[in-house]
Formats: sequence, C-alpha cells, structure tokens
Amino acid sequence: MPIGRGGHRWLAPRQVPRSVAPRGDSTGTRIHWPRTLAAKRQAPLSIEHVRHRRVDARAGVLHCVALDCSGSMAHGEPLALAKGVLLRVLERAYQSRADAALVCFAAGRAEVRLPPSRARLWNEDWIRPIGGGGGTPLALGVARADQLLARSARRRPAQQRWLWLLTDGRSSELPPRPAWADHVVIVDVERHAMPLGRCRRIAEAWGAAYRDAGDAGDVADLVS
Repeated sequence: MPIGRGGHRWLAPRQVPRSVAPRGDSTGTRIHWPRTLAAKRQAPLSIEHVRHRRVDARAGVLHCVALDCSGSMAHGEPLALAKGVLLRVLERAYQSRADAALVCFAAGRAEVRLPPSRARLWNEDWIRPIGGGGGTPLALGVARADQLLARSARRRPAQQRWLWLLTDGRSSELPPRPAWADHVVIVDVERHAMPLGRCRRIAEAWGAAYRDAGDAGDVADLVS
C-alpha cells in the first residue's frame, strides 16, 4: 500500500481494467458507472460487469465537492481542514480550466451552494462563513451530488466527472457508490479522540481513492 506525505497511508482506486488514449490522441474510454452498477446489481463488482464509454479529453472535467457540514465536523478541527481541502481543489480546478460545483449537507438537508460552472479563484472570505451543525445526512448529500452529476452528464456526456467527498465519516449510513461519478475521492478529515475509520470503509466499498486531509499535496495532485 503506498505511503503519502506525512506517513499517511492511502488507498488507490480498485483496479478495474480501463483503456486509455494513445499518445497524441485526445479520445479514450472510461468506465460507464451507471451501466456497470446496473449490470452488477447486488453482486460484488467483477470484471464481467464493467461497461465503458468513449470520452474526449477536450470535453473537459467537472469537479463536484460534497462537503459534510454536520455538527461533528463543526466541533474542533474537521470542518476547518475540509475547507482547506475545498480551497485547494477549487484552485487546482481553476488552474486546469475545469468546472467546479459544491454541495453542502447537514441537519437533514443537502444544498447546492455552487452549481456547475467554470472554476474561479475563490478566497477564504467566501469559504470561511460556511457553518456546520446537526446530524450527518450522508446518503442525502451523496444522492444530491449524484443528481447534479447526472444533469451535467446529460448536458455534456463526454465530460469527465469527479466527486470529492469531504467528511469525517461519522454516520451509520453507507450509501451506494454515486453512479454518475467517473472518479470518486474520499477525503478523511476525522480528528476525533476515538476515530471510527468509516471514511476508509466507504472508500473500500466504493472502490474509490482515499486521502487523509493532512496530505494536502497528495489531495491537490489528483485534480486534473
């Protein structure tokens, strides 16, 4: 298992064969997650379930961030860490001329704070007022982000879609993997005295990338 900066371990996405474009060609294939998940149904994911779709690198990238703003995040360090990661993802998205979106979830609600649009340079004055409180509607937040990605896919089907889940994982819910995300990154901001380690379990269940929020460089380097 690779070691990230600061000695933290991280999980690579589950290894599923995927063809890539040859050098000099802007097209290739990606996993078509809605069809793949429909094919596997309740069975464990295996190679025969995998479906692919053609993509064009010129179609661009959308980075959708789902930010946990629940009460467990608001006490102490987790929400501040998550905001730092959010700022870095938006900065990198701006530098790569990608699109960005933000969904915040807490207290039984999931709200689109930033609809998909070309990423701009954001500063802490915009991010700092984002507050937290209440329970952790993890399934609702993930579903809201997936709805946003689905609408984006209908408008720009060739665009690559990333979902970034910034959370401490302190929820008993384990929602299904977002079907419309080509890539998923779980950023773990849990800093409680008795950690539960649920972010890593979510990443393993989804076949997603896992990052600890302390590895800021590793997180930002994923943004394409």
